Amino acid sequence: MSDTTFNNITNARVYLNNTDLLGRVEEIKLPELKFLMRDWKGLGMFGKLKLPSGVDVLEGDAKWASFYPEVFAKCMNPFTGNQWQVRSNVEIYDSQGLSREVPLVTFMTVRFESVGLGTFKPNDPVEYPSKFQCTYVKQVFDGKEVLEVDVLGNVFKINGEDMLANFRRNTGG
Repeated sequence: MSDTTFNNITNARVYLNNTDLLGRVEEIKLPELKFLMRDWKGLGMFGKLKLPSGVDVLEGDAKWASFYPEVFAKCMNPFTGNQWQVRSNVEIYDSQGLSREVPLVTFMTVRFESVGLGTFKPNDPVEYPSKFQCTYVKQVFDGKEVLEVDVLGNVFKINGEDMLANFRRNTGG
């Protein structure tokens, strides 16, 4: 018998400043963790390589199911960050079927850079796309911190391990 398991996520709930947006967000694309890489080539080297130098802007997208003035008023202010949570249920399957279900929670501090005012088509729901930037993101899987990035606080943790501890110590930060 195999110890192989498979994780399945098919839905999520979104919260804005602790307000449940059940049914109001049609789709959300969380930021992609993209590392900035610097080319390195030195004398005597046969080839070149890329070395990490930071994290790129954390950008995401949300597509709204309709127009919600109380929500959009918060999103349209580019000077104020909003606290977002995306909560999902992870189904874990093994050879016997569904073995357990655990939470995956993504916490974000978000500022919107664009909020669509509507795309209208005959007999179709109006589309309200928006784009946002995160200054903070943390993912917690089954109660365990998997990732934490705080761009303004100079924090980068993987599985709770501080990846910038030596950097801060060496630079006096």
